[in-house]
Amino acid sequence: MSFRDYIPYYRRNLKVALPVMLTHVGASLVGLVDTMMVGRFSTTALAAVSLSNAIFFTVMVFAMGALMGLTPLVSQQVGRKASAEADGGEDARIAHLLRASMVMTLVLTVLTVVPLAAVIPFMGSLGQDPQVVAEARMYYLLIVISLVPFLFFCTEKQFLEGLGNTTVAMVISIAMNLLNVALNYILIYGHLGLPAMGATGAGIATLISRTLLPVLFFAFIWFRREWRWYLRDRSGRPLRPVLSELWKVGAPIGMQTWIETVTFTLTTVIVGWLGKESIAAHQIATQIADLTFMLALGVGSATTIRVSYQLGKGDLLAVRMAGNASIHLVLLMNTIGAVLMISFRHYIPVLFTDDPAVIGIASSLILCAGIFQYADGLQCVGAAMLRGLTDVRRPMVYAFIAYIVISMPVGLVCTFTLGMGAVGMWVAFIFSLSIAALLFHVRFRRKLGRLSKQSLHTQP
Repeated sequence: MSFRDYIPYYRRNLKVALPVMLTHVGASLVGLVDTMMVGRFSTTALAAVSLSNAIFFTVMVFAMGALMGLTPLVSQQVGRKASAEADGGEDARIAHLLRASMVMTLVLTVLTVVPLAAVIPFMGSLGQDPQVVAEARMYYLLIVISLVPFLFFCTEKQFLEGLGNTTVAMVISIAMNLLNVALNYILIYGHLGLPAMGATGAGIATLISRTLLPVLFFAFIWFRREWRWYLRDRSGRPLRPVLSELWKVGAPIGMQTWIETVTFTLTTVIVGWLGKESIAAHQIATQIADLTFMLALGVGSATTIRVSYQLGKGDLLAVRMAGNASIHLVLLMNTIGAVLMISFRHYIPVLFTDDPAVIGIASSLILCAGIFQYADGLQCVGAAMLRGLTDVRRPMVYAFIAYIVISMPVGLVCTFTLGMGAVGMWVAFIFSLSIAALLFHVRFRRKLGRLSKQSLHTQP
């Protein structure tokens, strides 16, 4: 295929991806601003936020990942609706999927909030600085509470993305991100007559902004007539079969994202053993790496939508072209990200802290982040392509091999045996992300090849 053949696919993918990218980058920027504001307040507060988020995301990402199964299932129905073989019942099935996903969200909320809250009494047993733990407890409690509205927002977001609309999430997210930044400024440092609350102030700001997310999203759906229809499930079908379908697709996605996140969580804990300067530097480097990863995640979300839509239409050539177009896009974006990280690695940490020890460590970690940009982008898009095919179990196994079996031992050896310090754990990321990317892309090619053969056999 020539470059000209891919131009329509670049356009379609970017049309879907750009709002998602802006949504994710906006959220990442808020995390970046949080880190900068808290870091300026104190190194202890910065370490407390890092520790709290590491524990919190370990559980939260499973629920978020499980809810992602809704998008390809809805998008495939939209694709079938656009195909010549549509039977007219696609809208009713979409509404039924939404109703079932709300029930699933309620269950996941209970299953995540309870164990997260149970961690609070044991935070002092993680081998962290006592001052950091004391600062972390209230911030952690606030973000755990904020998970309740946030998961319902995630369901509404995944649903509209399945319908092909990614703009609403962008508008709401950006508005709430700006509110979060304003509240951070007031509550962290103590303005408008309020006391300076440090990390606790950041937690309050997060809770307020996340509570408004699902409320605004529901309002958007309710006031759009064509979307309001989906709020009323007229199918008359029992929920159990569709709940089972959502779980079969969503649970492996949740497990895969959990495996990826628990690797970063364990890394944060291990880096914390090296001192609060190391964990603060780790938080800075993670925030920078998240910016480019959010771009790749936006392309990945668009890839899942486009691949599942074309699969629903039965156009396997378009499935391949949409996947390849996303690979090209993410390689271009991550090249730019890698160049910027490597070139400005000595200057970026200064934006977060004036602690020389933290600045030195963070510069080295940002260099590692620049090196693994290609692998990170490719593994993100590779996993997204497989989700579009609803092939989710094997990628979960691949993630376990790459991030747990390989990354953790390599990181421990580099960090302690070879004496590389915090850099050692990030060197392990380079190996694990590269292996995951290779496995995901080989799996996609093989899976698509099998689908093509099956299509040929079923043709009259």
